Amino acid sequence: MVAILAIAAAFLFAKLPDADAFNARVEHIFVQNDNLTSQAEIKLLEVLAQSATAFSDVLASYRVIIFILLIFAAALLIAAMVFLLLLIGLNRRMTEIRRAGIEVQSLRILRAENAVLLNDMAFTLTPAAIETLSVLAEARMDDDVLTGAQIEGVISGRDAAECEEAAGATRIKRLRDALGNQLVAELLVRNISRKGYTLAVSKDAIRVD
Repeated sequence: MVAILAIAAAFLFAKLPDADAFNARVEHIFVQNDNLTSQAEIKLLEVLAQSATAFSDVLASYRVIIFILLIFAAALLIAAMVFLLLLIGLNRRMTEIRRAGIEVQSLRILRAENAVLLNDMAFTLTPAAIETLSVLAEARMDDDVLTGAQIEGVISGRDAAECEEAAGATRIKRLRDALGNQLVAELLVRNISRKGYTLAVSKDAIRVD
């Protein structure tokens, strides 16, 4: 962005007329019309010369003003970029603090009520989401990590080899959507690369009713 602003400034200054162009033209008139001798003609030439000088001064001041405005714009642009980077860094830091500050002390699943109690937070889920969470909870208490196909197999009652990984992944996505709070969902349901899904909760803190 700063480079674009610099290119625009160079183009603008290149296109501005020369401050001495008017003076040169008036001088040319003096040279070409040295036979002007009447008082009125001489006065007219003097007025032209004064106008040329005034034009040169105004144009020079315009150049200075444009230059200052371009410097000010560049400074604002750099400041905006710095503040944006600081804001992004602060946002990441706050997210890390929030993640570190949330620790699941207890997880209670109430199947009959289609609800889950996570610390002091209560979530009402769909029966399908409760079923998925219950399967993950039981696997966590057995220290197991389930793939999407295994989750689908347990819920549907079929062999995991007959189920698709995408079906279980869809159930996990719907569970996270049902929890609503993205931060809680990401902290509670973990995806371990090349292994499967598990609950990031101590198995002693889980209770299924």
